Amino acid sequence: MRSALVSPAFPRRAGALLAAIVCALALTPAMAKADNPIVQHIYTADPAPLVHNGRVYLYTGHDEDASTWFTMKEWRVWSSDDMVNWTDHGSPMSVATFSWAKQDAWAGQAIQRNGKFYWYVPVVNRATGRMAIGVGVADSPTGPFRDAIGRPLVENGEIDPTVFIDDNGQAYLYWGNPNLWYVRLNADMTSFSGSPTQIPLTTAGFGTRTGDAARPTLYEEGPWVYKRNGLYYNVFAAKCCSEFIAYSTAPSPTGPWTYRGTVMPTQGGSFTNHAGIVDFKGSSYFFYHNGALPGGGGFTRSVAVEKFSYNADGTIPTINMTTGGAPQAGTLNPFVRQEAETIAWGSGIETEPSSEGGMNIGWIENGDNVKVKGVAFGGGARSFSARVASAAAGGTVEVRLDSPSGSVVGRCGVSGTGGWQNWATVSCPISGATGTRDLYLRFTGGSGYLFNVNWWQFTA
Repeated sequence: MRSALVSPAFPRRAGALLAAIVCALALTPAMAKADNPIVQHIYTADPAPLVHNGRVYLYTGHDEDASTWFTMKEWRVWSSDDMVNWTDHGSPMSVATFSWAKQDAWAGQAIQRNGKFYWYVPVVNRATGRMAIGVGVADSPTGPFRDAIGRPLVENGEIDPTVFIDDNGQAYLYWGNPNLWYVRLNADMTSFSGSPTQIPLTTAGFGTRTGDAARPTLYEEGPWVYKRNGLYYNVFAAKCCSEFIAYSTAPSPTGPWTYRGTVMPTQGGSFTNHAGIVDFKGSSYFFYHNGALPGGGGFTRSVAVEKFSYNADGTIPTINMTTGGAPQAGTLNPFVRQEAETIAWGSGIETEPSSEGGMNIGWIENGDNVKVKGVAFGGGARSFSARVASAAAGGTVEVRLDSPSGSVVGRCGVSGTGGWQNWATVSCPISGATGTRDLYLRFTGGSGYLFNVNWWQFTA
């Protein structure tokens, strides 16, 4: 984790925000003890899931360490095929991607069309000092992304774009705080027809807020628009501060909207929240953020996920934050190469780009460990191999089952390789790894950083 400077710009009204900050800083979040939040080695916020080719790709912001404002310089991508073991794909897009942007890598969303991936994000336009919506484009869901048009797609000082493609192929971009806007995107996904249209924020459409004459409805920010069974849903952050998640529905993508109630009540250690909803492998999942990690809070948030089922009439049930998270959708195959940065829970480690491609885990010290959930060993594993590098004396990879102090089924020694990116493969015999178990790789050695790990694999 890295520290950062404070950002001077934020569009929310200062009075309400200041009160929220005071409340948030008084909170002491409890450390999660299970599989939520889904990323533990950096702070993440504003989840935007995308299902593509049998995986969930998760696009998030990155709160810098020890932030006392929304200090965000880059976006991050993660993916999973089982909803519990998440692969860190690093940062394929940052404020620097947009030459015209000054700061604030805030909440966006990515979508796939015509073999490309378009990522809509709010940043501060250097020329105007206002928030504007940029669009990145890539050939892969994990990037790298480049600025698609070299300028803002749309700019009116408001934030939090969500993008949706209707069944007839018409794409819509929605965004806004304090208002709610949309445009009809053209098929190229980088231009739009007509002018931005402001959606009427009526109490019938977005609920009633009390005590704030300037904002009579509950709508605050962070819309997430999608369609299910012919009905259009707009899930949004409601009533700063602290926010809860609410939603409205409509018979068309442009309304009229009808307020339906609360999805996730105000809870957790963050005074903001931000929702993303997808269906994956026949189930529905609700992504959000909280302040559950050590040091977490309103400016150091963490993304989490819950599985849920719609009610028979299509309404969304009340969903509460948990530390358990979503159940595993399948198992993990240990007999194919697995990236070391594919993790259900990590303790003490961080990640960095690897010279061999992708990411590796590093900054490993004695006693650090990673958990990989639901590993299907079947009839048994015979050996374990890992790709390692060390500019120090190395150490040992302890292969354990079920907990960091669980039974040891193998130990692999790691020697110095002459550099943190000078890679070598080490192997060791395995005995007693059968069935489907949680795998823990526990790292031991002397003082200081021990070694890096790029990937691992068992043989049957």
